[in-house]
Amino acid sequence: MKTKRIIGFILCAQLLSVGCGENTHMERTWSIYKADKHSSSFSPLKQISKENVAKLQPAWTFRPNDAREGTRFSRNESNPIVVDGVMYTTSARHRLYALEASTGKLVWSFDPFDGGTGGGVSRGVTYWEDGDDKRILFTAGDELFAVEALTGKPILSFGVSGRASMNVGLRGNPDAISVIPTSPGIVYNDLLIMGTEVSELYGAEPGYIRAYDIRTGELKWKFHTIPKPGEVGYDTWPKDAWKYAGGANNWAGMSIDEERGMVFVSLGSPTYDYYGADREGMNLFGNCVVALDAGTGKYIWHFQTVHHDLWDYDLAAPPNLVTLERDGQKVDAVAQTSKVGFLYVLDRETGEPLFPVEERPVPASNTPGEHAWPTQPFPLKPAPYARQSITADDLSFYSQESHDSLLKAFNSYRYEGVFTPPDTIGTFMFPGSRGGSSWGGGAYDPNTGVLYVKSNDSPEISLLKKVNNNKNHGGNTSLYEQGEQFYKNFCASCHGADKNGQEPDYPSLLGLEAQMDGKEILKKIADGVGKMPSFSSVLPGEEEAILAYLFEQRNTRSRREDRWLKEVQANEQANTETQQDTLPRFLNIRAYGYFRDSKGRPGIKPPWGTLNAINLNTGEYEWKVPVGNYPDLQEEGMPITGTGGSAGPIVTAGGIVFLTGTHDDKLFAFDKDNGQLLWETLLPTSGTATPSTYMSGGKQYLAVAMAGNEQEPGGYIMAFALPE
Repeated sequence: MKTKRIIGFILCAQLLSVGCGENTHMERTWSIYKADKHSSSFSPLKQISKENVAKLQPAWTFRPNDAREGTRFSRNESNPIVVDGVMYTTSARHRLYALEASTGKLVWSFDPFDGGTGGGVSRGVTYWEDGDDKRILFTAGDELFAVEALTGKPILSFGVSGRASMNVGLRGNPDAISVIPTSPGIVYNDLLIMGTEVSELYGAEPGYIRAYDIRTGELKWKFHTIPKPGEVGYDTWPKDAWKYAGGANNWAGMSIDEERGMVFVSLGSPTYDYYGADREGMNLFGNCVVALDAGTGKYIWHFQTVHHDLWDYDLAAPPNLVTLERDGQKVDAVAQTSKVGFLYVLDRETGEPLFPVEERPVPASNTPGEHAWPTQPFPLKPAPYARQSITADDLSFYSQESHDSLLKAFNSYRYEGVFTPPDTIGTFMFPGSRGGSSWGGGAYDPNTGVLYVKSNDSPEISLLKKVNNNKNHGGNTSLYEQGEQFYKNFCASCHGADKNGQEPDYPSLLGLEAQMDGKEILKKIADGVGKMPSFSSVLPGEEEAILAYLFEQRNTRSRREDRWLKEVQANEQANTETQQDTLPRFLNIRAYGYFRDSKGRPGIKPPWGTLNAINLNTGEYEWKVPVGNYPDLQEEGMPITGTGGSAGPIVTAGGIVFLTGTHDDKLFAFDKDNGQLLWETLLPTSGTATPSTYMSGGKQYLAVAMAGNEQEPGGYIMAFALPE
């Protein structure tokens, strides 16, 4: 009876729009991740305007209530989509929900794990229809699912009983690898084009781009992001690299030009992220914007933003498809944001830069075996939207003692500008892998040619350490000590030397045994979860040791499930057979470590986060403002500090740029013309996703996903609207 009522509600919503094309169109203005296939994050809606935005108030809240008891708070990064009055979104635990878009009431839910744990990053879902066949496609774990949009029931004719393995069609044995996409795929005709997240360590899978038949789940084409012999880019790697090198993956999403039949892909760095002795060369297609034939996967063009990446400078957001004015003519282009803080503006048909780009000499590597590429591309316009250089005068001054400690640390590291290679003495990385802009990317207003992008200034410290290639521990080293060394190598830079974490991004690991068992912990380490990548390539042989360290078992061996441990130890056998173990290996044991003073305060002067408006016709800035604030760190009489944040802005025809994701837990509305703050509200917890705005029942709503808290560990979806 309940199912019939739900289907009836949806059908009624659709029937109401029949004969009124405008309503049908308006209720699909955010039916795709980041608004449309151009990844514009632009909405044509203008019911919410500059004049009335300050009247926005909460309209409804949805609580998934799917957090496992005893787990820590979750981060929900979903950008909800809305189709004909129904919102489709995922939770932090990868559960799929359909909601009434005007009330937030649950229509149906789908659990891809059948009651299992699940979890990890999910930034949204994909909608497809052909007549009465309406589908939601999304990933959970390492599987791609197709469910009926009206009922949430699996489409059994898709793949195997409604699911297709994402492990099939890569290099490794599908039974021995696990790849977990984080961003939704994009539709071209009857194809779903997908990227994936892979490990960032040695032994990672290559990030092949793959297209699936939406009706059957069959793999239709794939593009080798690490080229094989005879393919474009093969000569930019060692001759056998295609057998063992990994990464160069699209984890951020894509864009499609349907008229040209082209898909535009932003790719991440090759692995290992910070040392590349086994991948000498420029390493195409790592760190590239790549244009492919969307129907066949055939290569069209590429532009590489970083050669032989040693800094984890992934292209972390989908390309924006934009149109520029040049000499009175319209020019279709691609605008790619970056962690480096450069905006790359490329001709859509050729990939040629539309503003000058210089290849400039950059510092050489001092690390044995490493050959950093001697030059890197520097766009001359637009100017970088993140700071790329720093001196001692830019260090924070909270007190003389704090400043002196920061200065001493800064002077102890190697630092020769933005592309200073990682080093065994430590390197000051700026902007750093969390600098510039992240997966939220840019929002483009087609009416003005202005692109809006949130930027972070977040320096990090990179410290390379040579590691032994074999894992046979000798001597009298205890199990606990072995686990402690593993933790220092791979975990301490994020979770802290004392396991206390670095909130809000990296949780404390103290008392972990009370929250989950060893099997679950090892699975999360092997598969990756949230911001943590997979460590499956380095975990085998270390399972008992890391558990002994995490569980503070100093004198006894860990009593874990032997059968499951053997399964973990067998992981990635296909890759380990081809790894070049004779080459030296280095690990960045300070990866993602913030540059802060002893009290955890940012080590450089503000602003630490800005919102930027860039005119793509001229390459000039319309405005730049700090966004977010740490009140305790704001000096009297000075501007707000700005804060970091990964979510991106959206822009509307109503003249507003909406943004959340800053560390002060606020949702903002800015005047798109001048950056003036028009409205802000304090959310129950941190906004952790790019907002969505949509029309339902004649009313415009603004929806945002939020992290969990004590009241609701699984997080929220909250919608705002104007009062009646």
